[in-house]
Amino acid sequence: MLPDADIERFLVDGYVVLPGAVPADVILECQDVVWRELSSRGIERGDRSTWTQPVVRLSTPDVGPFVAAGTSPALWEAYDQLLGDGRWSKRRGVGGTIPVRFPSEADPGDAGWHIDGSFDGPDGRYWVNARSKSRGLLVLFLLTDVDEVSAPTRILEGSHLDVPRVLAPAGDEGMSFGDVAPRLPASTFERRRVFAVGRAGDVYVCHPFLVHAASWPHRGTQPRMIAQPGVAILEPFAPRAGVEVCPVEAAILRGLRDQK
Repeated sequence: MLPDADIERFLVDGYVVLPGAVPADVILECQDVVWRELSSRGIERGDRSTWTQPVVRLSTPDVGPFVAAGTSPALWEAYDQLLGDGRWSKRRGVGGTIPVRFPSEADPGDAGWHIDGSFDGPDGRYWVNARSKSRGLLVLFLLTDVDEVSAPTRILEGSHLDVPRVLAPAGDEGMSFGDVAPRLPASTFERRRVFAVGRAGDVYVCHPFLVHAASWPHRGTQPRMIAQPGVAILEPFAPRAGVEVCPVEAAILRGLRDQK
């Protein structure tokens, strides 16, 4: 269970870290599955000459060890606390994609600040609205050790509080996720920047509106693997002042209330 201090940290910072949420033996099996998929593409664990791309994206398989990883009791308890029991989809796996980042000085081409999209928009891109239709959380599963030189995910701490004010005028229709960051105030990008670093098995559980980005170059010695799924909600959020809300909704209300 998340202590009250972690819930408050989630409200203020937009994320909470669960150290060792996925057991070490499960993580090693997940790594083996990823390497088998990479090998099928000609990228070999023991042959650095095949590590020619800065990033390779894989769909996260919902089989074998990834079922165990995605259904970790520590994670499901945290999801219940942050979203409310019975309000989210209990997927039997992890979901999302795994960007495998290899040691490289090359620009991967995907390192811009953004929030993740939530639903299919009319233009074929992922869209998002102030009620965060379809997405309850962003989750970062560290499948390998990640340090500051190994192209960690960057996070703008507290940026989730700025996003509701951008999305609210668009109503339920929302906007493309790529249109959100350009509309944020300059002060968002002056917020404290932190790196999603840690040991394999650590998990970052993030507010769906948290602004984040990949980083580069990767100057570590080994490929860095992170699964980055969303946790789906069964109904869009409907936060209202004076009504009991979950922590994700409370943060949305806080962001709207703090509008200048």
